[in-house]
Amino acid sequence: MDLSAKFTFVIACWAVTFITVADCAIYPSETSGDSARKLPSAVIPVSQPSTLGSFYSLSLSSTFPEDLNEYCIELLRIYRQRYVAYANCLVTYARPVKVCQNCYTGFNSLDGIYKNISSDQPGPGNISCHDSLMRSDRLMLLYALFNKLDEIWTSAKCKQCLSKDQEALSNDTVYFMATLNQSLSCFEQYQRNHTELCKDCKASYRKLKELYGSMDKNQTLCIDLEDAMNITQQLWSKNFSCLLPREETVPVIAVSSFMLFLPIIFYLSSFLHSEQKKRKLIHRK
Repeated sequence: MDLSAKFTFVIACWAVTFITVADCAIYPSETSGDSARKLPSAVIPVSQPSTLGSFYSLSLSSTFPEDLNEYCIELLRIYRQRYVAYANCLVTYARPVKVCQNCYTGFNSLDGIYKNISSDQPGPGNISCHDSLMRSDRLMLLYALFNKLDEIWTSAKCKQCLSKDQEALSNDTVYFMATLNQSLSCFEQYQRNHTELCKDCKASYRKLKELYGSMDKNQTLCIDLEDAMNITQQLWSKNFSCLLPREETVPVIAVSSFMLFLPIIFYLSSFLHSEQKKRKLIHRK
């Protein structure tokens, strides 16, 4: 072996020895007895286990003092229960729409507890929960939640189908539902014979349409009645292919015919009148 080869061999052995010693100094527990190297794993400093543990288990509710008294907590619990009950009623009677006739009790209960919370009048023990529940943060969650459901109730015009105290259905609503059931019962009776259906159910269906028109003028319709009438009209015209001739068709045709022949009558009378003028003209001799 020449001098250069010996020098290279010595340098290589020195480098391997240096790396092994350094590796054992940094990760002594990861080197086995036969000097086999292992990959280092993620190391968390053992000097601060409690600091990291307390950081990841931080709970805001445990660090802030309770700012609600028992009376306000009870109001919040009642609000939650009634809100869930009313929202569940809306979803249950979404199709076909029957929210006004089935959910007015839930809305009245929710409206009552909301007015109690939002009122400035103190409750038992001269305690008012208005500021702590309604204005304690920028989100004002109780107000926002109630406002959304109140918009649905208002857009459905449910008040027009209820009594003045909103504790029961109005007499007009009950009468409309009874008239509607008469038409639906007739449809069901002649469902397999559309020809007889269109003939025998015409009177009850006409009565229903007239009642619906009068209630529309009196503003006593809500979404329940509107949706029920739309479904009934689709059954009558689309499913059963029935037609209901309008009573005002004959007067409309008569007036239209008169207006059509009016110019002809005008020009004819003008022509006859001009001929009479010519006959009365006297020529001078």
